[in-house]
Amino acid sequence: MSSHSLNRQQVRQVDRYAIEQLGMPGLVLMENAGRQVADAVVLELARARQPGPVVIVAGGGNNGGDGFVCARHLNIRGHACVTILLSPADAYTGDAAANLKFLQALGGDIRELGGGLDMLALDRLLHGAAVVVDAIGGTGVTGPLRNNMAAAVEACNHSGRPIVAVDIPTGLDCDGGLPTGPSCIRATVTVTFVARKRGFDNLASRRFTGEVIVADIGVPARLAD
Repeated sequence: MSSHSLNRQQVRQVDRYAIEQLGMPGLVLMENAGRQVADAVVLELARARQPGPVVIVAGGGNNGGDGFVCARHLNIRGHACVTILLSPADAYTGDAAANLKFLQALGGDIRELGGGLDMLALDRLLHGAAVVVDAIGGTGVTGPLRNNMAAAVEACNHSGRPIVAVDIPTGLDCDGGLPTGPSCIRATVTVTFVARKRGFDNLASRRFTGEVIVADIGVPARLAD
């Protein structure tokens, strides 16, 4: 495990090298990442101040896919879990789509924002959660959040529940460590993959990241060198 931090370009380089040079399928990387998030969520559940399900809010990309893996592992371990889709189920692609299908096959509680679930209902779910998982957007976010993403981030923050962020708090710039716009997750814990992100070196990022856990997903950070 590396002690140095990675910028956005290096994060992509590590992923690309792992898949193209080491031959590691993206599904394996996503599986490893999501399982590590599930481990962190279980620790937060032990500290939670109220009972309730884990509510995972999943965006439309690979960050959401990590959230689906997390939800599956929590279900397998017997923890109540609700997964909220910010994109239509049929809009997910690649590894994220595969993991959504796995979760559906397992019988996970999956609800689609706009598909019978409105923001008021999402607010109620979040306020009733023991722990919230931010799987909305990852290191690729570079501008202000819009539409469902911005609304979901604000709803998570206003819930008052502990938040576990997947890789990086949604809306925090990977390189600079400051919000990309008005909306940014304020996490209790951030489970970041391979190495710390460059933006975490900025002390101002701490109010958004909370505790940072560097999770091993099976590839070394030196691949970015």
